[in-house]
Amino acid sequence: MYQTAMHLHVAAVVISLALFSFRFALTLKGSGILQKRWLKITPHVIDTILLSTAIWLLTLSSMVEVDGWVASKVIGVILYIVSGFFALKWATTDRARIIGFACALIWIMLTATVAFTKQPFSFLV
Repeated sequence: MYQTAMHLHVAAVVISLALFSFRFALTLKGSGILQKRWLKITPHVIDTILLSTAIWLLTLSSMVEVDGWVASKVIGVILYIVSGFFALKWATTDRARIIGFACALIWIMLTATVAFTKQPFSFLV
């Protein structure tokens, strides 16, 4: 059961990042494809699967195993989301969008490191 949840979670992470990168490229290009209904709905569906599988994994894990590093993952995901919103919605110049995109990628890489090592961000402890 744990392996199924883990595989679904990792697949959702990969799909979410791919969609984010695709939407970012379309934003830089100023493409009208961003207005397509499927491109507005699909990221929310994938992110819901991502969150659901994360909760599923937590329920399958002993709380002793997940106490400290989970907070770092949550913080990392929140900062990834904020950076992503900046890159896709709030930034007004391409340079600012690229900086937001780079920050989002850095936060997701740091969060993935926490997930693999099961160690909290070192600057939080």
